[in-house]
Amino acid sequence: MNKKFYISTAIAYTSAKPHIGNTYEIVLADAIARYKRLLGYDVYFQTGTDEHGLKIQQKAIDEGITPQEYVDNISKEIKNIWDLMNTSYDKFVRTTDKEHEEIVKKIFKKLYDKGDIYKGKYEGWYCVPCESFFTDSQLVDNKCPDCGREVKKESEEAYFFKLSKYQDRLIEYINNHPEFIQPDSRKNEMLNNFLKQGLQDLCVSRTTFDWGIPVDFDSKHVIYVWIDALSNYITFLGYDPDGNHSENFKKYWPADVHLIGKDILRFHTLYWPIMLMALDLELPKQVFGHPWLLIGDGKMSKSKGNVMYADDLVNLFGLDEIRYYLLHEIPFANDGTITYDLIIERINSDLANILGNLVNRTISMVNKYFDGVVPSSKYREQIDDELISLALKTPEIVTEHMDELKVAAAIDDIFELLRRCNKYIDETTPWILAKDETKKDRLGTVLYNLLESIRIASVLLSAFLPDTSKEIFNQLNTTLTNYESLSEFNGMEQTKRVNQPKPLFARIDKNIKLKEIEDYKSVK
Repeated sequence: MNKKFYISTAIAYTSAKPHIGNTYEIVLADAIARYKRLLGYDVYFQTGTDEHGLKIQQKAIDEGITPQEYVDNISKEIKNIWDLMNTSYDKFVRTTDKEHEEIVKKIFKKLYDKGDIYKGKYEGWYCVPCESFFTDSQLVDNKCPDCGREVKKESEEAYFFKLSKYQDRLIEYINNHPEFIQPDSRKNEMLNNFLKQGLQDLCVSRTTFDWGIPVDFDSKHVIYVWIDALSNYITFLGYDPDGNHSENFKKYWPADVHLIGKDILRFHTLYWPIMLMALDLELPKQVFGHPWLLIGDGKMSKSKGNVMYADDLVNLFGLDEIRYYLLHEIPFANDGTITYDLIIERINSDLANILGNLVNRTISMVNKYFDGVVPSSKYREQIDDELISLALKTPEIVTEHMDELKVAAAIDDIFELLRRCNKYIDETTPWILAKDETKKDRLGTVLYNLLESIRIASVLLSAFLPDTSKEIFNQLNTTLTNYESLSEFNGMEQTKRVNQPKPLFARIDKNIKLKEIEDYKSVK
């Protein structure tokens, strides 16, 4: 039986259209899911939208529509962008789904019956955009410590979840499972800044608005967003608080990776594991808090007018071009930067030059010198061994990096092989070999080595640039695109014909493109 792998993104909040920073997460998760499928895993990849809360209710009122109509519109827009980015999720969930709502009510009741949820009174500072309460000591300059906006004093009857009861157990779990919170810097932050300072019990219901899942035994309360939203990872898998779990739940839980933005790490590494402990469920194997994507030197925000959207970027540059930028340019543990200049630079240097030019030159030479027929490779020399050795070693190195979720490093490994191919062309000078009829067999070996190295690189690239890989396979005229075919250097069938080359990526004239972007923005 195939090994299973369950990966999830955070569910996107339906308050507004997601910008490119939000979109980065789904593309990152998609690359990881696709790579696991390439390795033969039975993958379950879940994403979706988080649709309740005061902020949604207020936005719906402002637009003169119902909250349900509001979230229907935004959820559809989010799904369209996820689809535009060619992401291969297995399930797109929505927290307004009736089945989810029923299970969340049962979860709340189960925790209440167990004594882990109790009724009390809340007094504190509330931030509407973050949907979070804070104490005096947590405020920064009397403002929200998470987003820096104004907070207001609120007091209301509420139900509370006993985080404090499980605090020591969670500290012990994190210490015994160093891989649970990644990267390490995030783990240290959670331990030192929150857990060791002491957790306060969490407010888990509200009475001041009604756009939420009602507490079925106390109808003036709605279940607060975090119990509702976080439980999506199990409700849509078929978790049943009464123990009658679905086959999917039994098969895929615990999740292998929750992929989330570092700004919601607290909820996923403190509140969520404690909820699972209280429900007597296994914890996810890993929560990975990925970095942010910054515009130049700051966070994207509508107020600054510096927001970039995925659909605009794909229109301007192309789909795999933007996927490549997102996956390659954001480091494992540090924030990444996106600017139009940097996108152009990366497309020209990596995609058009290193990858596109290599494929085009190689297939053109096979067509020119061998009438398109894949040549035989019987005249190997020492210079070939270095390329062949790297080509055979690359899948293993890429897999090691992907196992550590170091996606940018994995792409670098593949491009290292492509660079080596370009260097190999310079070293072997096929255009000179072609002038000497006695060197025909040697020329054939050189071109075979290039074709096979490109095939190996394309199989690995299929997780990151699926459309580009498909096009390369088409030009190579090969159906051997599985991971198992990478263990030997003989996948290109000799005597088969390659197809005609087509440019994969066009070089971009920076000044013309920047002018085009200005025109595009002025029309929007």
